[in-house]
Amino acid sequence: MQPLSSLLRIDKSDRQPVYLQIANQLTDLIRTGIMQSGYQLLSSRQLAEAMDIHRKTVVRAYDELLAQGWLESRAGSGTYVATHFPEIKPQPISNGGKEIPNTKKIAGFSFEDKPYLRRAVLKSMTSLRLDDGFPDPRLAPLEELSRAYRTQLLTGNSYVKLGYGDTFGAQWLRQELSAYLNETRALKTLPENVLITRGTVMGLHLACTGLLKKGDNVALGELSWSSARMNFIQAGANIFDIPSDEYGIKVDAIEAICQKQPLRLLYVTSHHHYPTTVALRADRRLQLLALSEKYGFIIFEDDYDYDFHYLSKPLLPLAGADRAGMLLYCGSFTKTISPAFRVGYLVGSENVINHLAQIRRIIDRQGDNMLENAMAELLQNGIIQRHLRKSLRTYRQRRDFFCDLLKSELGNYLDFQIPDGGMAVWTRFDPKIDLGTLSQKAHQKDLYFSDGADSNTLSPKLNSTRLGFASSTQDELEQSVGIIKKLLEQSS
Repeated sequence: MQPLSSLLRIDKSDRQPVYLQIANQLTDLIRTGIMQSGYQLLSSRQLAEAMDIHRKTVVRAYDELLAQGWLESRAGSGTYVATHFPEIKPQPISNGGKEIPNTKKIAGFSFEDKPYLRRAVLKSMTSLRLDDGFPDPRLAPLEELSRAYRTQLLTGNSYVKLGYGDTFGAQWLRQELSAYLNETRALKTLPENVLITRGTVMGLHLACTGLLKKGDNVALGELSWSSARMNFIQAGANIFDIPSDEYGIKVDAIEAICQKQPLRLLYVTSHHHYPTTVALRADRRLQLLALSEKYGFIIFEDDYDYDFHYLSKPLLPLAGADRAGMLLYCGSFTKTISPAFRVGYLVGSENVINHLAQIRRIIDRQGDNMLENAMAELLQNGIIQRHLRKSLRTYRQRRDFFCDLLKSELGNYLDFQIPDGGMAVWTRFDPKIDLGTLSQKAHQKDLYFSDGADSNTLSPKLNSTRLGFASSTQDELEQSVGIIKKLLEQSS
C-alpha cells in the first residue's frame, strides 16, 4: 500500500476539494507513465487508511476518474488503470545534468519573437503624471453612464439583450453615432456606414487585415503613432515615412512616391497630428484628397483628439469632403470618457464596412452590448455632448496654466508651441538633457512622464516627448513641473 500513498499529497489549506486533489495526482501518475495501463490501484478502503482520510473521499476520486475514462472497474477484482492507454515510459528524474525547462515559462515549441511588438504598456502607478494625453476620469459622466448601463441590464427582453448581438455593433449606437458624426463633423453617413469597434487600434487592425496584402506600400508620418506602424509591419507592408513640418505632413512627398510606385494606403491624423499636435493645413487637405482620387490609395483618417480644439471650430475631417469613397474614418470614446471604456467606430463605404465586419467576427464575435447601448443613450440624451463642452473649458484652462508654467519655470531647458488642441504639449528638451535619465529620476519622485522613445523614431533622434496636461489639476501640474525643475537644477 505504501508506494502509491507515498506519491500522493493532500493540502487541506488548498481551495480545491481533497477528492479532486487525489484525482488530479492519480491522473498525473498515469500521464507520466508511473502507473501503467492495467495497473491495479489500492482499494478505496486501503488507500483511505494509508492516507488517513475518509473512504468516501477516495470513492469520489475513483468515481471521477472512472467517469473520465482514466480508470476501469472490474467486478469482483478491483479498480485498474484503463487498458486503452499506450505504454508510457516514465520520465527520468534528472535530464543528464541538463536543467529541466519550466514549461510554465518556456513553451516546448518555437515561434518567431518579433522585436517590433515589444512595446511597454502605459500603466502609471504614480500619484502625479504628465501622460501621453489622456482625459481626466474625474470629469467623466460616470453616474449617468452607470445608470444607463444598469437600465440596459435590467429592462427589456433579457434573452435579446444578454444574448449574441450584431457583429457590426449595437444598432442603436450606430444610429446615434451616424447622427452625431454628421452633425459635428459634416459627414454624410448612414448607420450602415458605421462599424463599432473596441477602439482605434482595432479599426486599424481590421483595415490592415482586410485591405492590405503582404508587400503593399503604406505611408505615414515619420513621426507617427507607434501602434499604426506596428500594425503595418505585422501586415507585411512596405512602409514609407513622410516628413512633416508646422503645417502637418508634406503632401508633395506623397505624390513623389505615387509617381514611382503604387501606394495602397496612407495613415494620417489630420486634425491633431500625433505626436506633434499640429493640424494639417487646409490646402494640403485638398491636395491630399485629389492625390487619393488620382492615384487610388486609401486614406485612413484617425480622428485623434478631434473634440478638443481650443481656438475656433476645428477643421472638418477629410472624410466629409471625400467624393471618391477613398476614406476610412476611425475614432473612439477613449478621450471622451476614459481608456477603460472600449468603444470606437470605423466609418466607410457600406461594402467595406460589411467586409471588415466579417473579419471582425473571427477575432472578436461582438462588443459589449450593454456598454454600447448605454453609450447610445448618453448620445441621444445629449450627455456626451454636454460633457465634451464642459471638458473642453477645463482642458483649455489646464493647457494655458501648464504652458505658462513650462515657460516660466522650465523655459531655459525646453521649447514648445502652445497646442491649438489635444491634451498634450509636444516638448523639445535641450539636447544636453538625457530624457531617459530625467524620466527615471522623476518616477522615483512619484511623477510619471514618457522619455519620448516611442515618438523619437528619427535618426538622429529628437530629444522630445509629449507632456499631457488634461488628466491633472492645476495643483498637480504645478507639483509636476516643480519636480522636473528641481531635478534639472540638481543635474546642471
